[in-house]
Amino acid sequence: MSGLDWLILGGTLLFIVGFGTWRTRRAGDSLDGYLLGGRQASWWAVGLSIMATQASAITFLSTPGQAYDDGMRFIQFYLGLPVAMVLIAVFAVPIYHRLQVFTAYEYLEGRFDRRTRTFAALLFLVQRGLSNGLSLYAPALVLSAILGWDIQLTVWLIGGLMIAYTVSGGTRAVAVTQQGQVAVIFTGMVVAGYLLVHYLPAEVGFTDAMRVAGHEGKLNLIDFHFDPSDRYNFWSGLTGGLFLALSYFGTDQSQVQRYLAGRDITESRLGLLMNGLLKIPMQFGILLLGVLLFVFYQFNPAPLTFNRPVYMQVAHSEQYGPQLRALERTHATLFKARARATGELVAALKTDDEQAIATAKTHLQATQAANLGLRQQAQTLLKQAVPAAEAKDTDYIFLTFVLHYLPHGLVGLLIAVVLSAAMGSAAAGLNALSSTTVVDLYKPRRPGRSETHYVAASRWAAVGWGVLGIGFATFAARLENLIQAVNILGSLFYGTILGIFVVAFFLKSVGGRTVFWAAVAAQIVVLTLFFATDIGYLWFNIIGCAVVVAGSVSEKAVRS
Repeated sequence: MSGLDWLILGGTLLFIVGFGTWRTRRAGDSLDGYLLGGRQASWWAVGLSIMATQASAITFLSTPGQAYDDGMRFIQFYLGLPVAMVLIAVFAVPIYHRLQVFTAYEYLEGRFDRRTRTFAALLFLVQRGLSNGLSLYAPALVLSAILGWDIQLTVWLIGGLMIAYTVSGGTRAVAVTQQGQVAVIFTGMVVAGYLLVHYLPAEVGFTDAMRVAGHEGKLNLIDFHFDPSDRYNFWSGLTGGLFLALSYFGTDQSQVQRYLAGRDITESRLGLLMNGLLKIPMQFGILLLGVLLFVFYQFNPAPLTFNRPVYMQVAHSEQYGPQLRALERTHATLFKARARATGELVAALKTDDEQAIATAKTHLQATQAANLGLRQQAQTLLKQAVPAAEAKDTDYIFLTFVLHYLPHGLVGLLIAVVLSAAMGSAAAGLNALSSTTVVDLYKPRRPGRSETHYVAASRWAAVGWGVLGIGFATFAARLENLIQAVNILGSLFYGTILGIFVVAFFLKSVGGRTVFWAAVAAQIVVLTLFFATDIGYLWFNIIGCAVVVAGSVSEKAVRS
């Protein structure tokens, strides 16, 4: 990166973090002030905080690569989200506000018992603690690739910065910094989209790019085919995605804490509905960047593998280097053929000549198949040479474009986008982990202490969870795709947690003992199915919830 890039990157991050820390320097010594910002947030602040918490750096690194590789069908993952926002606004928000709880799990003790509350809190802590590690790994990936730093050292540097301002200012520090982070994120993504279209050949416009992408199967937005093993289709998105969103936004403390900070029920509801209205268009835009990247690399040379650090390591080895360089030469020749075939398809589409379109598609499909086979050979070779390397390189695709094609200054801005998203999401998760640890686990066992004591315990809990997240982040490089890894991890626990809350809200006659054992059984069932079957992970959200509800109802019926 140039000096201008470093200036923009450093200035952007220092301003956001510094301004947020200064604005929240008087977070107070009360739990209400530290954990919920005094419950004074407006609806738009709640909405922005919800969006920033969900949109981690993984969203902006991994999602474009997902679309590049698999098209836009990942958008179906979010089909159930708007419905979930309405349901949570109607049923959950009034209960949480009326009881003035600090965490979602605090409600469960009054409804059931402390054992059920503790079990739900522990499931959240395990899931969110691991997810925060993934949120830290993504930006570390960026800086390690740019600077050549050891990735573990980079994880510690980023994690340390995030821990510092989260511990100092609590929820208000997280919320205020997220507002600046969201502004940087949207600015950067709009700039990247414009430049991707601008860098296409003069004869290829946005419409031409979309037509090429459509013929290459990248605009596969909706698939009505039902297949339980298929991760993304209309049915899994509308049902499994709905249950995942209900659990994430309705029972995950990292999100519940965002709208518990609203000044009243109306502000919290409007913040949730704002997220429901904007999330799908936002995700559509990020996936569209991946599709534009795919078209861009039809006309511009793409690397044999986007994982450049691993490529350079293998290219200089005596055993594997010659094989890799031979594949690179074949890849360069194949690119020229693919670019010609893509140009022929664009020309044929402009004339609407069906015969020419069919011929061009056949030619392009042949070059694409050859290119895919060559990339698979390269990945196999890289895996043989560096067994610890990532299985896929899709998380590096957007980063590669940013580093090699953006002008000076904009590189720094786009890197700031990734780091802003990382800190916004991870800080909210860390804030929620400390809240749940103190309010749901520590305080019930150490009652009667002062507010200052509990605030101090929350700060120490944030430090502890931050260090654990950093530790898990060092293992994240072994995962196939970060955006999928985060959602898979959530789906393993969210269904059970959601089932507990569904019983709490709607089955008033079910007691704590019944729902506790039903939840334990549900978690065992979900984990067994995950390791023993190939069921698409979104269905685990439905299965987990259904087992808890069915187990609670059936045991109640037997007992009566």
